[in-house]
Amino acid sequence: MIKHVPAGLWPRGMSRSLAAKYIGVGVTKFDEMVKDGRMPRARRIDCRKVWDCRELDDAFDALPHDGEDDEGENPWDKIAA
Repeated sequence: MIKHVPAGLWPRGMSRSLAAKYIGVGVTKFDEMVKDGRMPRARRIDCRKVWDCRELDDAFDALPHDGEDDEGENPWDKIAA
């Protein structure tokens, strides 16, 4: 098992456990996030499931920041308007 991967050296395709580590959660939480659509579904290489790091990056970027409400509204938007 990979314990630490230097920045920029992550593989493009990742196993489930590595994908979970990549976004900073455990495998159980990662499975939950895939199921509810917050993380992408795996791609298939023959019978193997592989997660694309670029898709993980996009999904991670779409997660709300701490303090944002569940509807995705940013409270700063009201102040800036």
